[in-house]
Amino acid sequence: MNLSESDQNFLRDLVKTSRQRSHNVAWTDRDGTARMTTLTPAEASRLNAAAHALGVGKDAALRQATFWPAPKSSPTTPVEPASP
Repeated sequence: MNLSESDQNFLRDLVKTSRQRSHNVAWTDRDGTARMTTLTPAEASRLNAAAHALGVGKDAALRQATFWPAPKSSPTTPVEPASP
């Protein structure tokens, strides 16, 4: 196979992820839309820890997160044209 090492690693990671048992969390978005989020075991563990820290269930933690503002991205510096 003539793939770059990064492409091979990407494909290996996809296979690894697909072999893991996924965790589905049903929750309601802030606009009332029913959502289903599929998590890897590591994501599910982290969500459980965050929900526990908040003192709520996994579904309530996801709903609360919908009200948090998105982080502001750092402004990029414009590239100035080269001097002649």
